[in-house]
Amino acid sequence: MRHDLLIETWTFAMLRICFAFFILFVGATSASAQEWTLGLGTTDFGDQGQDSLALDLEYRHTPFIEKRVLSVAWGVNVALSAEGDSFIGGGIWSRWQWQNGWFIDNSIMPGFFEEGTAGNDLGSSFEIRSLLGVGYQFDNGHALSAAISHKSNASLADDNPGMNTYTLRYHFRF
Repeated sequence: MRHDLLIETWTFAMLRICFAFFILFVGATSASAQEWTLGLGTTDFGDQGQDSLALDLEYRHTPFIEKRVLSVAWGVNVALSAEGDSFIGGGIWSRWQWQNGWFIDNSIMPGFFEEGTAGNDLGSSFEIRSLLGVGYQFDNGHALSAAISHKSNASLADDNPGMNTYTLRYHFRF
């Protein structure tokens, strides 16, 4: 019985994430896109919750600030775990890009989190995802990076266990 419930939860979460990807893609095609990032990794709930594989998709709009090595833009993130956890949020991202190809990414994106497994409850539906990543950009504009992100409700709820996600990411520039 638990196996059937897990498959049903996973299927429902996949449908929600596909719908979110569609909405993001439709919105991005009308704007002048800067970058799509696809990440694969693992969740870490610490001593509680069920860790699992994680899929992460992020859209970054054309920067509204570009100064020497710093770029700042709006972005949207959609994340899904194999346990059925899902997150969608939007906010601001920045990149420090050096001429030798190396860069540092960071972002803060408040959004909506829904746990797929009862033990993965983060205390509220409102969560803030912060990210720090290090990567290398190739001559064609694509890049590889490693990132750690943290989701937390910033103690706005009584319970704030938080979770981390570790991902390897591939960046597609347009």
